[in-house]
Amino acid sequence: MHTRVFFLILVAAAVLVFFATRAFHNDYLFFAGYTVLQFVVLATAWNILGGYTGYVNFGSAAFFAMGAYASVFVHKTYPLPIPLLIVIGGIVSGVVGLGMGYLTLRLRGAFFAIATLALAVVLQTFIINWEYVGGARGAYIIRPQQMPLIGPYIHYLFLLMLALAVAALTCARWIERSRLGYGFATIRDDELAAEASGVPTLQLKLIATTLSGALMGMAGAPFPYYIGYLQPASAFGLEYAVNSIAMPMIGGTTSWIGPLIGAVLLGSLQQIATVTISSAVNLLIVGLLLVAFVIIAPKGIVGFVQERFRKGTG
Repeated sequence: MHTRVFFLILVAAAVLVFFATRAFHNDYLFFAGYTVLQFVVLATAWNILGGYTGYVNFGSAAFFAMGAYASVFVHKTYPLPIPLLIVIGGIVSGVVGLGMGYLTLRLRGAFFAIATLALAVVLQTFIINWEYVGGARGAYIIRPQQMPLIGPYIHYLFLLMLALAVAALTCARWIERSRLGYGFATIRDDELAAEASGVPTLQLKLIATTLSGALMGMAGAPFPYYIGYLQPASAFGLEYAVNSIAMPMIGGTTSWIGPLIGAVLLGSLQQIATVTISSAVNLLIVGLLLVAFVIIAPKGIVGFVQERFRKGTG
């Protein structure tokens, strides 16, 4: 499918989702939908480095938090519209991703994963001790109740995250079908052979960490306006790191649609559990599903369906 046609279909689907949600006249659906879309962006971003390139990143929460705290910093210095804050959050987290890549990408396997986890701890400690953005106490963000021509402010945030999800999926699909994506795949399949063949592996990995980090930061930038109060424990929450890994693995890591399926499935289940049981069971749901899929469908839903299709036509 041509990229332009694919983009138009995504936009049409996004518009349909917005108006279908609005038809229920229930603002909670927008709050829940925002969270699911946020995870679509995070899962897609993680997959650029973890799925396409094969480098597992345990520091997703750090990039998300950098985007959120970039918004807090700008809001306290000189308030700007949220679309500009999304761009700023992407730049900040992209630079952090580039720096992380430069320092850690010579490590491989578990050593790289541990280094990304250490990065999250270091950045959280830094934020806790930075009083200008609230430090350990956190910071309040006062947002308007209504947006002209749109209505409740949560509708505006939902639209922004919907647009960001469309942009992230379009970017992932383009990468998957481009020379850049083929370069990522050679690193994932056999990095030593790729280096021996002349593939600029370090350069490609730096691109992957920068793109992945930037998208995570863009997902985090509107978060202070969504939640109204930002503190290190919420910004660096374990659920962001866990979901960012689990959602692509459950959906499938070799295709742009895998993180989308995993994020919608897991995100929706978590929102239903939050309303009907408790938000405390969210990580339990992720853990149980992840174990089940590792045993039953180690290549995720997309890989499972593809294998079934090949067996059916073989």
